Amino acid sequence: MLAISDHLQGILDTLPAKPGCYLMKNKSGRIIYVGKANNLRSRVRSYFHTSADHSKKIRRMVFELADIEWIIVGSELEALILEMNLIKKHLPEYNVRLKDDKRYPFIRVHWADPFPKVTVTRKQVQDGSRYFGPYTSVWAVHQTLDLLRKLFQYRTCDRVITGEDSRACLYFDIKLCTAPCIGEINKEDYRQMINDLCKFLEGRTDPILQRLKNKMNSSAQKKEFEKAAVLRDQILAIEKVVERQKIISSMDVNSDVLALARSNGDSCVQIFFIRNGRLIGREYFVLEGTDDENDSEIISQFIKQFYAESSSIPHEILLPNKLEESLIIQQWLNQKHGRKKVHFKVPQRGIRKDLINLASENAVATLGALKAQWEVDTHKQGQALAEIQSALDMGSPPNRIECYDISNTQGTTAVGSMVVFEQGTPSKNLYRRFNIKTVVGPDDFASMEEVLLRRFNRWKAAQENNHIGEKKDPSFGVLPDLLVVDGGKGQLSRAVKILKDFDLQDKILPTGLAKEHELLFLPDNTTPIKLPRNSQGLFLLQRIRDEAHRFAITAHRNRRKKESFISRLDQISGIGPARKNELLKKFGSVEGVKKASVSEIAEITGITLELAENIHTALNIA
Repeated sequence: MLAISDHLQGILDTLPAKPGCYLMKNKSGRIIYVGKANNLRSRVRSYFHTSADHSKKIRRMVFELADIEWIIVGSELEALILEMNLIKKHLPEYNVRLKDDKRYPFIRVHWADPFPKVTVTRKQVQDGSRYFGPYTSVWAVHQTLDLLRKLFQYRTCDRVITGEDSRACLYFDIKLCTAPCIGEINKEDYRQMINDLCKFLEGRTDPILQRLKNKMNSSAQKKEFEKAAVLRDQILAIEKVVERQKIISSMDVNSDVLALARSNGDSCVQIFFIRNGRLIGREYFVLEGTDDENDSEIISQFIKQFYAESSSIPHEILLPNKLEESLIIQQWLNQKHGRKKVHFKVPQRGIRKDLINLASENAVATLGALKAQWEVDTHKQGQALAEIQSALDMGSPPNRIECYDISNTQGTTAVGSMVVFEQGTPSKNLYRRFNIKTVVGPDDFASMEEVLLRRFNRWKAAQENNHIGEKKDPSFGVLPDLLVVDGGKGQLSRAVKILKDFDLQDKILPTGLAKEHELLFLPDNTTPIKLPRNSQGLFLLQRIRDEAHRFAITAHRNRRKKESFISRLDQISGIGPARKNELLKKFGSVEGVKKASVSEIAEITGITLELAENIHTALNIA
């Protein structure tokens, strides 16, 4: 075995020969890899065998390894499910994972409501709603919803539907709503329409068309020609959409088709959705952490991550190659989706093989287009940073740029913002806001000084914590190469003062960006720098400055709104600290109190109906 620390050797010696998951950690305690095994002892120990033919990725991981945690489970299936959850939670750098693994958007049909709406969501809740997706972009979802409204005219309002409203909204007049609010459509017919919408999203259009044609003929026979004409138009619109869907097979085939494209460490999975022999949609997903991984492992990890969130799954999933974990993954999918058996197939010939080839061609084309776009963006960012380096006479391009701004209203509820760009792109997880505490009145210079003082105090504390082994704060523990303040010489002078106080004047270059003429001010330079009007460097600095301004204004508005509401609560006669706390505890926020009804407010112990009416009126006055 490889030479390892006594700590790791002790773990390896005590590993159980049972199924479970293992979490590998580096020196800072961060989880860098999550794996599963039928036999934890043999699997984990295999990483340290000198005879093993490990990839470069595995060798790098083992080199970083400082600790191993393991969890025993009852079966291989439980290990698979736990592994997926741990990867999703920790996003370890050495695991294959979906890039930008935020929650992808879904179409949500609020089926539990009497008159269901259709909305967009990133979170699936077990409340009786039906979900369709995931989609790779919100734009694609809204494109789909625009089409659905033209075909099925579902409601989008928040009205309580009684069927007795005096008039409908504009959407009824322009034929984008069936107006259940005024009784133009009853509950049964409306829900049938929404059920048709769900079937349409599933690709089951033939039953919809047949039912609508029968209904149209029935209306025509009853001489209800206006109703028949509406149904005719709906049928034609659906048929027009169906005609655009590519016919893949004359058979009643329901399949998802997966294909993989790889290029210089980048990987893209293309998935085709075939329903009733028609291609009803396709999506692509980019994956990270795929270096040195074989195709089978990448596809396996994609399937586990994609179908863990997917709202539906067909009986058949077509794959470009066999999976080592196919049986256990199929077992998980069958358990997850219950009603049906899911089968993996690796076709060798015929229509299914042609589908794999078609998906593969699309995956290659998609990855090529994405890489071209990435290269353009990277080139622009590199060009921008090089221009900034040259203009400011820096020794190297500024890898990390921080920008600061102050927002207040006549000196009240002042907020400072800190935004961080790394390699020319925003790192939003590092953004921070500061509620100004020591400055009275509208003094932006003093407010800027307070913000920078607090920022670098946090840096100093991070260095001290790092010396005693605590994890470094990524927002404050790393110094910027370039510090930008929104303003001219006045703001810049405060930044220079703070940097000198912390003895950082030789490590960080401060600059002020004045908005009026987009001039850059530097310490000890009497003449400001003006970047060319079409300079990529200027565009990047403007973007950073505007982002700091936006972030500061948003924080200021939220603080002002919150304090305004709270002050309005304090001004209501009969509301003291105890009752205020009870109100906030029950409704979550002052906004929640504002939306509550009088009867709901009166449910709180100690609040009479009269006081509840006073609270409701005070918070809802125009």
